[in-house]
Amino acid sequence: MSTILGTILNGRYRLEARIGTGGMSSVYRALDETLERPVAIKLMNREIADDSDQLERFRREARAVAQLSHPHIVGVIDYGEDQGRPYIVLEYVEGETLKERIRRKGELDVAEAVAYAIEIARALGAAHAGHIVHRDVKPQNVLIDEEGSAKVTDFGIARSLDDDGLTADGRVLGTTDYVSPEQALGHAVTGQSDLYSLGIVLFEMLTGGVPFRGENQVAVAMKHVREDLPDVQTLRPEVSASLAAVIDRATAKDLHERYRSDEELIDDLEHVLALEAARTGSATGEATAVLRSLPEATLQRVPLQLRSHPAWLAIGAMLAVVVLAAAIIVVSDRTHRGTGTQKTASSGGALTAVGLRSDAAHDYDPLGDGAEHPEQKAFAIDGNPETTWTTESYDGGDLGKAGVGLALDAAPGAAFRQLRVRTPTPGFAASVYVAGAGPLPKTVPSPGWRLVGSAVSVGSRQTIGLATAGQRARWVLLWITRLPPGQNRAEISELTLYR
Repeated sequence: MSTILGTILNGRYRLEARIGTGGMSSVYRALDETLERPVAIKLMNREIADDSDQLERFRREARAVAQLSHPHIVGVIDYGEDQGRPYIVLEYVEGETLKERIRRKGELDVAEAVAYAIEIARALGAAHAGHIVHRDVKPQNVLIDEEGSAKVTDFGIARSLDDDGLTADGRVLGTTDYVSPEQALGHAVTGQSDLYSLGIVLFEMLTGGVPFRGENQVAVAMKHVREDLPDVQTLRPEVSASLAAVIDRATAKDLHERYRSDEELIDDLEHVLALEAARTGSATGEATAVLRSLPEATLQRVPLQLRSHPAWLAIGAMLAVVVLAAAIIVVSDRTHRGTGTQKTASSGGALTAVGLRSDAAHDYDPLGDGAEHPEQKAFAIDGNPETTWTTESYDGGDLGKAGVGLALDAAPGAAFRQLRVRTPTPGFAASVYVAGAGPLPKTVPSPGWRLVGSAVSVGSRQTIGLATAGQRARWVLLWITRLPPGQNRAEISELTLYR
């Protein structure tokens, strides 16, 4: 195999080093001698070049990816055949695979993992918009370039949604560590299958390992069909309930419960990244770049210093120094003259408690039997910390569903800023959603709800900041996603909403 190095394909591409290999092809770093630039060459292995089915699949890959142009997809430059061996010329990406990065670092920073998931989802969205399903989404097929950006590659088993072709139903293709249940069973594969695989990749980025192990690939594939994923928050406690909910929905085995579109998944991931930045007040690496690419409405939730260009930050810092110096002089002068200390309003202004009607609380169990102790719901807003609303009791302390909670009707609505929770059962995880002026949305997550806050472990007196970006809402939902450790229910003694 080494003798092929130095070969010049069609008088143009000189093969310099083999950088990858697979069952159907090998990948080489090569020099494009015409344009004097490095490229990647995917060269079909000689022993299968005479297989007409494999040859057609290889050509199919070239045609499929050549249609795509996206900053997070490795682009196709050229296609050709040399002495009966077809090859694809690809953009050369200097760096490492996401799998190598995970092996090197173990668990990735939470914000970094979410940022990479956003970039991969955006790439898949472009492919799906072109009616192309990747079918083998895994960290080995994601390249991280020298600037830290993710690029999806290897559409080797991709197929068009418009063409049943060689990989029609009944053939299981893909890597079983990341395979969707429907793909494992040989059923129809759509863009939702790629989103499942991305959910598994996100799980691995956060925990450092894949969710299922088995004696062989079939055993692993069947676990994707039959078993629930391990609890990501147990493996990585700093993962927020909001992010855990995204993983749960992306990897739902029922297609009706899984994300229906790339846009839905991207929107939730962007909200989670904004919340993560607001919670920590910092971001590093690729998370910083992705934060600045968020839609304007989502970007408003991100601290100013994380969404501003470095040059403007420098100017802002100098202005801040000038203002601070002036303030020190004024305060010093006032103190000297005996004028006393001045009151300082918080940057967001004073908070005002929202008055709620006595019937404003609604038990919310859309994923269960539709009722969750409705006779107790008023206790959560009656001003008496001795009375409580409780969830139902769940065997083994496992909800057995994505969540349950209480919704508050704060009509006519306001731009809410905080939800304060008092509970005699601290330790449960919760997310906070808001919805507009219409009726109470029938399920969560759904387009009607907007994620605005979360708490990994709710304290006995917990304040949850609401990143509503000044947008008005009528409904506020406290969505309990995990019960307190060692307990089979959660209790709420008071919910207080502030604007």
